Amino acid sequence: MTAPDTHRPVLLSEALEALAVQPEGVYIDATFGRGGHAAGILERLGPGGRLLAMDKDPQAIDAARARFGGDPRVTIVRGSFAMLEQVAQSHGVMGTAMGLLLDLGVSSPQLDDPRRGFSFQQDGPLDMRMDPESGLSAADWLAEVSESELAGVLRDLGEERFHRRVARAIVAARSADPIRTTGQLARIVAGAVRTREKHKHPATRTFQAIRIHINRELEDLQACLEQSLRVLAPGGRMAVISFHSLEDRIVKRFMRDQARGFPGLPPDLPVRATETGATLRPVGKARRPGAAESDANPRARSAVLRVAERLP
Repeated sequence: MTAPDTHRPVLLSEALEALAVQPEGVYIDATFGRGGHAAGILERLGPGGRLLAMDKDPQAIDAARARFGGDPRVTIVRGSFAMLEQVAQSHGVMGTAMGLLLDLGVSSPQLDDPRRGFSFQQDGPLDMRMDPESGLSAADWLAEVSESELAGVLRDLGEERFHRRVARAIVAARSADPIRTTGQLARIVAGAVRTREKHKHPATRTFQAIRIHINRELEDLQACLEQSLRVLAPGGRMAVISFHSLEDRIVKRFMRDQARGFPGLPPDLPVRATETGATLRPVGKARRPGAAESDANPRARSAVLRVAERLP
């Protein structure tokens, strides 16, 4: 298992710059992971500042308590970012947060631990749950899902060209032997996918799709974004780091729609933002890692950072 300190926070300086941390402000890191971004926020906070650190993964919560449990500025909460509004309400920060950080997708410690079942690089139990104490594991879901539903998930969440062929192969294989390990699943998919994408394992898209589905990643992201409008203070900023096009599309569309306000208004109408119903103002353009960061951390290559500010 890879040690927690091998995790590298992606777009760290860019995210901290985007959040424009105020020393006495309230900030929420809703995807703590191993705390790289949280540590950067805390370095900029004064004694009166506050950081709410959230994660649904119990190992991440253990890491948060070990690293920051003694800091009186830090409140640690186990839970999905889909619970953002509930957590903010219970901790008295509704409408007062000056910053919200979302670092989406699976973390390096999750990928690198074969016991978590996220990766086909090493054989392990086929789990894939970010919270291993909640919901169906990938193995249990694959044991009962219909071929048509599985094909739809592979198509919509993995953008897998051969979704029908892969789904058919998985259903056929499970009738002979339960699919319980990442190695089993990877071999089945490799046998079903005829062509190979350069520098990409044939099971990459299937693993991505199943992980996104069982963790409800896109649904939870949409819920969190909508709740953020009530959690952020006027002038507060959200910084969202995405790693694949499905996530980034949701973030981009949400920020765009909230910046436009009421539909149907001419874009050049001379009215204030508050009169259009707009709730957000995009801050800068989408940011991506530079060559140095991408070379040092290949997992950062697909990252996209988008930032928006809450309007009064």
